[in-house]
Order: sequence, then structure tokens, then C-alpha cells
Amino acid sequence: MELGTWDAAGNASPPQSGERPLAIEARGLVKRFDGFTAVDGVDLSVPEGAIYGVLGPNGAGKTTTLRMLLGIIDPDEGYRRVLGSERPHDMAHAIGYLPEERGLYPAMKAVEAIAFLGALRGLPLAEGRRRGRKLLEDHGLGHAADRQIRQLSKGMAQQVQILGCLVHDPRLVIFDEPFSGLDAINQGKLEKMMRGLAEKGTTVIFSTHVIAHAERLCDGIAIIAGGKVPFAGPVDVARDRIRAQVRLETRLADGPWRAALPADARHDRKLDGSSFFYFPLPATGIEPLLRALIEGEAGILSLSIERAGLHDAFVAIAGEAAARALEENPEEEQRR
Repeated sequence: MELGTWDAAGNASPPQSGERPLAIEARGLVKRFDGFTAVDGVDLSVPEGAIYGVLGPNGAGKTTTLRMLLGIIDPDEGYRRVLGSERPHDMAHAIGYLPEERGLYPAMKAVEAIAFLGALRGLPLAEGRRRGRKLLEDHGLGHAADRQIRQLSKGMAQQVQILGCLVHDPRLVIFDEPFSGLDAINQGKLEKMMRGLAEKGTTVIFSTHVIAHAERLCDGIAIIAGGKVPFAGPVDVARDRIRAQVRLETRLADGPWRAALPADARHDRKLDGSSFFYFPLPATGIEPLLRALIEGEAGILSLSIERAGLHDAFVAIAGEAAARALEENPEEEQRR
């Protein structure tokens, strides 16, 4: 998807003529709590209609950043613009928000809970009930419409709360760790829902400490570690921080052609005598190497070029300590 608001290096830039306007623009956001700097100079640019992930380990400052964007808390320093307004509260009617803390009134019926959340955003209750029943039907929860929240499973209750974020047809949806607590099937349904929202022009921003969700869904990401953003831009640009890896299998283990391989190429030999070599794609590209292998009669059995995944990019950008913290994957975010 062409976003048009990041340059080739992944730096945010204002939209030019013909590009999508920004749903979110933030510069230099700083937030301190009792002398501790939880967020330290965050810059974000999110085009309208994008799916954008805020990726980082627990306690990195993701929730604090989202709350500043929403106007729940104000930054100590910096600038933010949400849907064209410098006052996020003025745009509350056009925003859907799933907080990290899940919570609905246990005695409320599911359809009433959705209507209530819509009413908080300015939707009349009667219209909220009508839309709520349709949303529940459309997402396979029609049978639960008149059941109390306390009678629903944790996953079903979370789905009801997500639908409550959407009932007023927002232009911008912000989910804080939306996949937490959902089983694999419902995680897949939520991913499909997010794609559907983006296809109709809704901007979707979500925080996560699970790289796989960001890699599958996002047009752009912001990597947060220690309250800072060492990278913000397209997923492809993040992955391109690491050179692609070459996997080569040959019949021969040695010969004049070996000089064409990088000196640090890793070599493994199979029981049948064939050899595997692993090394970064040379800066000159694959063609000169392939020519040397053919002319040297290396006996190529297979050759593949594997692009770096987002996990490897995260390690390269944020560091191994942040990656280890990401992989710890506790159930609840350490709030900051």
C-alpha cells in the first residue's frame, strides 16, 4: 500500500499534493511521572486509512503514547494533531478506543453495552442498539446479544468491547494490546476486522508486543524501546535495515569459485557430501556471484535469497535487550 508520508529512509514527512492526509501527527512527545521519563521525544506520522502498529516490549511507553494521542493525558512537551485537530477531545466522536484495561458493566446485556459505548461518543442509544445487534450478528455473536456480560466468556466479552469501539463508525480506531486474551481463532477474526476497517478508509492504530501481528497487518510501525522511537516508518523499510541472506547448496565443497563467496560465509556439509553456505547478499547483487559459481562449476543444487523478517529488524533497531523483553510476552502490560 502506498502511504506517501515516509521517505526511503523511513523518516516521517508532511503529505505532499495527491498524498493522503495524516490521521495522526506527533512531534517530540515527552511525558514524565514523578521524575521518571516514560516517553522521551516520540515522533509519529500516520496516514489516513493505514494500519499502524506501535511495537515494543512491555513497559516501553506504548500505552502512555496512545493516551497522549487521545488526550487522556497531556504531554509535558511536544505537539500532537489528531484528525486535523490539536485538541483530541474535540474529535472524540470520530475515535474508537479499546483501552488496555478491559472492562464492561457485568450486569449489562451485550447489546446494551455496545449501545452505551456508542452513546459515550455521541451516538443515540436507540441507534446504538440497532447497530449493536447488527454488529453482533455480523461477527457471529448474535446469540449473545441479550446475555449479560457476566454470562459471557472472557474472549466474548472482549469482542463485545471491541464492537463497542466501532458502533459509532469512527474515522480512527486505537486499540491497546487488542490481541491479549483472545484465542488463535478470535485473533484471526480481529486481524480480518482490522483489514476490513482499513479497506473502507478507517485508520487503525494498535499497540502490541507480538511481532507476528505487526508483520502481518501493518503498513507502518513505530518501534518503542525505553520511551524512545528509534524507528518509525514502513515495515519494508524496517526490514531493509538488514541485508537479505543467501542460502546456497552445492555439490562441491571447494574450488576456485569459493573466492567469490564472502569470507565469513557459514559452511555446513550434509551426509551425502553436498554443502550449504549461508551469507548476506553481496552489495554487488546476486548476478556476479551466480556467474562465478557457474563458471567455476560449483554444481549449484539450490540457491535462495531470504529477506530479513521484522523480528531480525527489531533486534537490529532496538537492540537485543529490548528483543528479549519483547519475547518474555507477559499477559499484562507493565503500565507507565
